[in-house]
Amino acid sequence: MFHIRTRRAVLAAAAVTASTALVLTGCSGSSEPAGTFDPDEEVTLNLAFWGNDVRADLYDQAIAAFNEEYPNITVNSSFLGFPEFWEKRQTEAAGGGLPDVMQFDYSYLRQYSQNGLLLDLEPYLGNIIDTDPLSENILQIGVVNGETTGIPTSTNAWGMFTNPVLLEQAGVDDFAGGSWEDYNDWMAEVTEASGGAVYGGTDWTGRIQNFEIQRRAAGADLFTDEGEPNFTEEDLAAFWEQGDSIREDGTVISQQQLEEIYPVSGFDAAKTASELTWDNFGAGYLGNLGEDYTELGLIAPPVTAEGAKDLYLKPSMLHSIAATTDHPEAAATLVDFLVNSPEAGAIFGTNRGLPASETMLEGAELDPLGEQIRAYEESISDRLGDAPPVPIVGYGTLEEKFRQLGTELGFGTLTVDEAVSQFFAEMDVVLNQ
Repeated sequence: MFHIRTRRAVLAAAAVTASTALVLTGCSGSSEPAGTFDPDEEVTLNLAFWGNDVRADLYDQAIAAFNEEYPNITVNSSFLGFPEFWEKRQTEAAGGGLPDVMQFDYSYLRQYSQNGLLLDLEPYLGNIIDTDPLSENILQIGVVNGETTGIPTSTNAWGMFTNPVLLEQAGVDDFAGGSWEDYNDWMAEVTEASGGAVYGGTDWTGRIQNFEIQRRAAGADLFTDEGEPNFTEEDLAAFWEQGDSIREDGTVISQQQLEEIYPVSGFDAAKTASELTWDNFGAGYLGNLGEDYTELGLIAPPVTAEGAKDLYLKPSMLHSIAATTDHPEAAATLVDFLVNSPEAGAIFGTNRGLPASETMLEGAELDPLGEQIRAYEESISDRLGDAPPVPIVGYGTLEEKFRQLGTELGFGTLTVDEAVSQFFAEMDVVLNQ
């Protein structure tokens, strides 16, 4: 169902028109200094986001708060579920016109930016859009081919959740850190101490993010700025071979057991004591684990190379402006409010992830898990490097292929060499489509 919410708020009306599909050449932002928004001009903006009724109510509150300062702007907001949201954006890009301001996902940023559909925000940074509360690492996340086309609202980082209840039952201390081999040994200790009732974890070589941080530890992102692969077949084979022993000796939960409990994970089902994933997954884990589990451990992933800047902050989501907006200054004013204002921080809390802006974070009341995530991201500051280039077009397809091949490796239906060949064949299709 398509929902419409209307509020008056400070941003300019967007009469948006896109002439062709995602190959459209839009008019990106001028390099001229940005103007200021006329507070007496009556304008209307369209704002689109994905989410549910809970998030829609939060946006209604934020728009109302925004309207207190900018009463001359009407903001028409609409929301859909995540898949439907992007289906509608594709349709709009093909001819219906994109909304003035959009909640944006990192995996789509390059696709829409390269096709000229998003406004270059550079002229508005440091004036209409306050950059002081945003670190340079955060601002760089939204840069595609030298243009800033998205401002992160919130961040997450790769980490390791552990289950204190299961570890106490097994009589094993939390993972104390160390190498990937140390992590394998710790998982084996948990599995053995529990008598196989609980496993230390899942085969971590099934996640492309673990391959990514190992590559970053070696000084290379997965893909170059030009979108070319930054790894060889030998690199990928060496990575997947690291999982041979833990798959074969029963250290980790079997793929068959994971299939039986799908769509929840082994960690969700209290069958594994650890899980490597993004740090904003904690609330979902606690919800699935149930009332017997009230807290989780959250620690850094294993270390590939001491001193490496292998981790980075990833945006939970961003805000972008359509290149066709008629009122870029007003749209930038709305983005600034949604990204930086303490009022928005108080309204959204961690609904969109841990606020990326210091001023928004100051306004947010964090629950215990939010405080834990904040402390975790501070604790890994010495491992945080620059974010990798914005994901290539089709990255989501490759991420899913990587997961599927990891599943087949878990079942033993593919050899590592066969999995590598299949992945590179898929990557060739994605990069040349």
